[in-house]
Amino acid sequence: MVDIATRVWNHKWKIDPIVRSLIDTDFYKLLMCQSVFRNKPDTQVTFSLINRSKHVPLAKLIDEGELREQLDHIRSLSLRRGESTWMRGNTFYGKRQMFTPEFMDWFEALRLPAYHLERREDQYELTFEGSWPEVMLWEIPALAVLMELRGRAVLNEMGRFELQVLYARAMTKLWEKIERLKGHDGLRVADFGTRRRHSFLWQDWCVQAMGEGLGEQFAGTSNCLIAKNRDLEAIGTNAHELPMVYSALAQTDEALAQAPYDVLSDWHDEHDGNLRIILPDTYGTEGFLERAPDWLAGWTGIRIDSGDPASGAEVAIRWWQDRGEDPRDKLVIFSDGLDADKIVELHQQFAGRVKVSFGWGTMLTNDFKGLTRDDRLAPFSLVCKAVSANGRPTVKLSDNPNKAMGPVAEIERYKRVFGVGEQETLEVVV
Repeated sequence: MVDIATRVWNHKWKIDPIVRSLIDTDFYKLLMCQSVFRNKPDTQVTFSLINRSKHVPLAKLIDEGELREQLDHIRSLSLRRGESTWMRGNTFYGKRQMFTPEFMDWFEALRLPAYHLERREDQYELTFEGSWPEVMLWEIPALAVLMELRGRAVLNEMGRFELQVLYARAMTKLWEKIERLKGHDGLRVADFGTRRRHSFLWQDWCVQAMGEGLGEQFAGTSNCLIAKNRDLEAIGTNAHELPMVYSALAQTDEALAQAPYDVLSDWHDEHDGNLRIILPDTYGTEGFLERAPDWLAGWTGIRIDSGDPASGAEVAIRWWQDRGEDPRDKLVIFSDGLDADKIVELHQQFAGRVKVSFGWGTMLTNDFKGLTRDDRLAPFSLVCKAVSANGRPTVKLSDNPNKAMGPVAEIERYKRVFGVGEQETLEVVV
């Protein structure tokens, strides 16, 4: 077991970089990358960093030279032999050879493309441009770097004993959450915390604690490197990025309305079983399900990632019932802003009505709230999103208008095309 406080105290990035592998990323990124490699390899995209929490002045906290060192280090990484063997030979979701030889040959030769970094007052403008399969792999490591450097800026002001106490408190806080989750029949939870983690070492500790504390209730981790190193299930399916880019490529309103279903048609051709999970909220859950083709009702489940989670699950249950499906055979995955009490509440509310699972993110791997002076390690909302595809802007509406993104005129167009009316506004914490 790593003594994290001592490791932080003795930190030298060259021997302990923030991102230490190309598979120090979320599993769904690799699955989506293979799909994009197969279906849209020549699409040109731009990804951009978006700090939703403007009160956190990243450019004041993080030294630009140190940030560039970390980003340049990521560009030097390539897939290691053992990592390639794990991807080529491991069984994921019950399927061997999840990743095709053609994709693996490409991935083994990959180096991530260049980045553009510029300071704008108290924030950083960080963008990545190029072919979609390459650029998309910047998202998770870029977020991990910014989150950890922000944490280091606070930790660097602490003495050795203060750090020991900080991590003892954080470990106790997490263990109390694990105790809260134990013993609830059928409750299953996975680590989804890579993108906004406190640090790699802390995420690895959290995963080990979950494994010991929850046993079979712990489903696995989205982080591929940790899954490989700890012999755990790699968990993940797909994300908003796919419909956002497919939609941006649509030339007409009719093609735009069809784009989210085209995404899932391509996914349907590649995956089955528990990888057939619908993420319906990119342009509004209710409208998406209302217009969905019948074959989607046969998919395994739905992930709820914005809006009120209980309301979203009720919408999903009614949709399955209306399509002649038994919701008790279906899976609902909750993944938005979860913490232990909300996980237990949702599990108790829906157990027996539908199969339930949870992707626990920021509040698992980065909950240092209340543990430092002025709460300087409290989690905040940082994303890295596709903002254009082949020169056309992307749009996300979400079930929470506070998560919407894109040019105002395009947002209004998308609302019209997808029939999105008034929405409940919820606070975005992470």
